[in-house]
Amino acid sequence: MVGVGVIAIVGAGPGLGAAVARRFGREGFDVALLARDRNRLDLLVRELGEAGVTARGFPADVRRPEELARALGEAGRELGTVEVLQYSPVPHRDFMRPVLDTGHRDLVGPIEFSVYGPVAAVQQVLPGMRRLGRGTILLVNGGTAVVPHTERAGTSVAFAAESAYGHLLHERLAGEGIHVAQLVIPGAITPGHARKDPDVLAEKLWTMHRERRGFRHYADDLDSR
Repeated sequence: MVGVGVIAIVGAGPGLGAAVARRFGREGFDVALLARDRNRLDLLVRELGEAGVTARGFPADVRRPEELARALGEAGRELGTVEVLQYSPVPHRDFMRPVLDTGHRDLVGPIEFSVYGPVAAVQQVLPGMRRLGRGTILLVNGGTAVVPHTERAGTSVAFAAESAYGHLLHERLAGEGIHVAQLVIPGAITPGHARKDPDVLAEKLWTMHRERRGFRHYADDLDSR
C-alpha cells in the first residue's frame, strides 16, 4: 500500500522524531528517518512498524551536506517524493560554550549543523516539492533561535542564521504552494509536559503543516532574561 505522502525527518530519534513519525503515519504518510546511527534507526523502524507506520531508515550525518543530500535522494527513490521535510537534529553540547570562550573555529560545527545541513536538505527535496506543486518544510529550533544566550554562543549564532534562511524560504516559496515554518521549543523536550511533551509537539507540527499559517511558532513561553 502506498502512503498519501512522504515525510523525511532529519535528526530522527526516539523522542520528537518518533512522535512526529507516529502522528504523520496515522494520517497515511510514509516516513523516512535520517540520523547518524544505523542501529538506532533500525530499532525505530521496527517500533514504528509495530505501530502500523511504514518507515525506512537512512543513515546520514547532517554535518556532511553531500551525505545528507544522498540519503534524502535515496529516501525519495525508495518511498516516493518527499512532501514534508522536518529538520530537527539535537545540537551537540560543545556548541553551547560561553561567548567569550567561543573562537571562530568553535563556530564551524554549529554552522555546519544548523546552516549547511538545512540548506543541503532543502536543495535536495525542493525540486520534488515543486513537481508536486505542494510541500512543507519544518525547522525545529531551541529558544536561542530567538533570544540569544551568552552561555550558548554556538547555537545562538547558528540558530539565528537558520531562522533567517527559513524566513527567506517562507517568503520566496509561499507562492508556489510550499510552506516553510519554524517551531521554537524553549528549554528541553519533556515527556509529560503540557506543552513540550513529544506527542504534544508532534501534534503542533502536524497542525503547522495542515493550517500553513505564518513562519514562526512557539511551543512554550520564552525566557527572555
